[in-house]
Amino acid sequence: MKFKTLLSIALLVAMSSVAFAELQNVEIGGSLRIRGNYFGLDSLGDVSFIEQRTRLNVKADFTQEVSAFIELDSYDVWGEDFRSMYICGNDMRGTDNVDLYQAYIEARNMWDTPLSVRVGRQELALGNQWLVGVNDTSSLFYGLSFDALRVTFANDVVSIDAIAAKLAENYGDFGDNDVDLYALYGSYLGIEDVTLDAYWMFIRDDAGVLAGLIDGTTTDLHTFGLRGAGVIGGFDFELEAAYQIGDVEGVPSGCWLGFGEAEVDFDSFAVNMEMGYTFDASVQPRIFARFAYLGGGDDNSSCWRPNDRDLPFNRLFSNVQYSEFLDDFTFANGALSNVLVYSLGIQMLATEALELKLVASYLDTDNDYDTGEDALGWEVGAYAEYNYSEDLAIRAGYAHFFGDEALEATPVVWNGLRNWGGDEDDDYDYLFLETEIAF
Repeated sequence: MKFKTLLSIALLVAMSSVAFAELQNVEIGGSLRIRGNYFGLDSLGDVSFIEQRTRLNVKADFTQEVSAFIELDSYDVWGEDFRSMYICGNDMRGTDNVDLYQAYIEARNMWDTPLSVRVGRQELALGNQWLVGVNDTSSLFYGLSFDALRVTFANDVVSIDAIAAKLAENYGDFGDNDVDLYALYGSYLGIEDVTLDAYWMFIRDDAGVLAGLIDGTTTDLHTFGLRGAGVIGGFDFELEAAYQIGDVEGVPSGCWLGFGEAEVDFDSFAVNMEMGYTFDASVQPRIFARFAYLGGGDDNSSCWRPNDRDLPFNRLFSNVQYSEFLDDFTFANGALSNVLVYSLGIQMLATEALELKLVASYLDTDNDYDTGEDALGWEVGAYAEYNYSEDLAIRAGYAHFFGDEALEATPVVWNGLRNWGGDEDDDYDYLFLETEIAF
């Protein structure tokens, strides 16, 4: 079904609802985001494309604090899924990929208690989205939603979320060959301008996804974490630490005698932190420092069991990006891990509508896996955002990466399971220009 057809249906439903439901409030919203990207990747070649994401949503509020939310979105690269027969205009290559991005029912303050339930396809943004987010940080902002049940207990002091999501369904017996996510996320709000979080996340993978699509493997991955964030005077801070345990069953040991299973486990630690200070001045200059440690695991293999190992920290569904290049899903096919990241930056309001930011980062590996090469390199980025109006924003940025020895051979991408593949002396460039309007 074409996007304009779905748009017409959504608008007709919204207007007709207003006509016959006196106790119902209907809101229509959406956004349009367009970004032109250029990547100069030295030995890996150059890549350029223009991406666009269009979103349209309808929210209906009913009595007893019940609501329904439906959102359609379309993510495309210009020149794809449109007219592939460029002269006559016939589309032979693909169709417009309009998707049902969100569709859920929500009931709030059930039975006059601080209990809310949301069921259906929905975004999940937990904490600062370090482990679970909506995938809209930089390029390739195609979004991320989950088919989930979310139960929330929230008052002025605490907020507790219980989440169950289906990540993959293979239509077998209940849970067979499926991938599921379960989470408990609690926040303490009793300190002014400070939030303290604690959480547990569990991924049950019976389809071999986390183990690298190895047939017959099953993975249980538990993530336990603590987070604190807030503002005290001119200082702001955020500190989050997480520990992962679990195992992968069904991986062959690799023994030359041909029997046994490998001991493949998760036993990794990770930290993400940022501290900043905003000066009391007209341009509100803020200086900040960031640090991230993402454990690289250990190679416990031997000649008898070459597949034994402790896996690196898995970033799950992170919406935090540490590099415009290495942490980009276009080329790396997965998030960074097995790294340490040190960053310094400054940002300010040049005018009431224009914000500027400069960030420099140094990336090093945690485990070089006997390559003898630790340093990944330096990255420097300059960014600007101009709010033309309350609804329209224009963004631009440039980043440069100075490669080092570990860029070529040390596994850091795909959650620390694969090497990047560039040359150790590569220099990369990234340039973008973006506009976004929301209504």
